[in-house]
Amino acid sequence: MNISQAVAIRIKELLLENNLTQYRLEQKACLSHDTVKSIMKGKAKGVNLKTLVAIADGFGITVSEFLNSDLFLYDNLNMD
Repeated sequence: MNISQAVAIRIKELLLENNLTQYRLEQKACLSHDTVKSIMKGKAKGVNLKTLVAIADGFGITVSEFLNSDLFLYDNLNMD
């Protein structure tokens, strides 16, 4: 999987864990619906650090905590 797909899966995991909707995350992260929708639908070519920081902040966690998942292990990512 690519990084954008891993981010989308991680967001889904955290939405379930925190009992949040995508809409509520968008509000808490101060991100547009189109930005989050693009990530979640796999249409984003990549996710920049600014967006990743906003997403993590929306969940009330650090970027390190967001990335603390086997999804982001080098062997699990297609780096092309």
